[in-house]
Amino acid sequence: MTYRVPVRDTGLMAAARALVRRQYRDVHAVQNVTFQIATGQVVGFLGRNGAGKTTTMKILAGILHPTSGRVRVLGQVPWRRHNHYLREIALIRGSQPIGDAPELTVLDSFRYQQVLYDIAESQFKHNLAELSALLDLDSILQRQVRALSLGERMRAGLALALVYRPKILFLDEPTIGLDISAAKVVRTFIAEYSAQTGATVLLTSHSMADVESLCARLILVDDGAIAFDGPRDELRSIFAPTKLIRVTVADDDADLAGCGDILQRDGNQWLLRVDRDAAPAITARILSRFAVADLSVEEPSLENVMDQAYQRLRRTKDVTS
Repeated sequence: MTYRVPVRDTGLMAAARALVRRQYRDVHAVQNVTFQIATGQVVGFLGRNGAGKTTTMKILAGILHPTSGRVRVLGQVPWRRHNHYLREIALIRGSQPIGDAPELTVLDSFRYQQVLYDIAESQFKHNLAELSALLDLDSILQRQVRALSLGERMRAGLALALVYRPKILFLDEPTIGLDISAAKVVRTFIAEYSAQTGATVLLTSHSMADVESLCARLILVDDGAIAFDGPRDELRSIFAPTKLIRVTVADDDADLAGCGDILQRDGNQWLLRVDRDAAPAITARILSRFAVADLSVEEPSLENVMDQAYQRLRRTKDVTS
């Protein structure tokens, strides 16, 4: 996907010249992005701001027409926007979860969705009752959309998008701005919905809690191209090839300096960083040499892994440029 954007120098003279002869440059928002997602998979689609995530999602949902390339979702060309295709997908954006009719009640919004997607009354009632129970909507069905909190809007928006039972969910920052409890409800619901219906989910989020709890497979994009596509644990091994060993020893005079990089020491509590492959041997060495009160081997957080990935990609880009 390439955008043609106007450019000009600063100043009044440049602004005047731009009125007569406008100059443009091409911005390659998405390029050489190739992937397949199997039915029922929940996949994280990650990258920095401006990496091309939302553009790709909009292409897959049929909102944008790409300038080149081939895209098929459920065997359909998304931007042709055939009715039978639109009935099978849902694009849910955390920044605008429930549409543009704030004066309607939540129930009226559901009724409008029923008409729009031609849902039979019996099926509509069944789906609405099930979604209301899962997302705790009964108390807000008679309230206007404009009066809902962000968390309530997100729950209602999710249910609204799923009342016609789409087979594919494109989720763009589904928990943005939500508190811890509301975000947990949304994540739990997404996991349950996919497990119960076999729906395929493509999720983009800057919340690593979303990714960690939902996505076994990750696709990392950078500057519009794929930098990684594979299991979450494989991303860890590539971009963060270390583990953390947290040890509490009985002897205050014990010295673990030769067991790894010391990240933190507080009395007889140590935090060590070791090479991933060396972690089993070092753990065995500590247990054999010291009186250990407690020991745990930890993976680096996904947030730290993503930070390492972005830094490495940035360095690679600086070298090549």
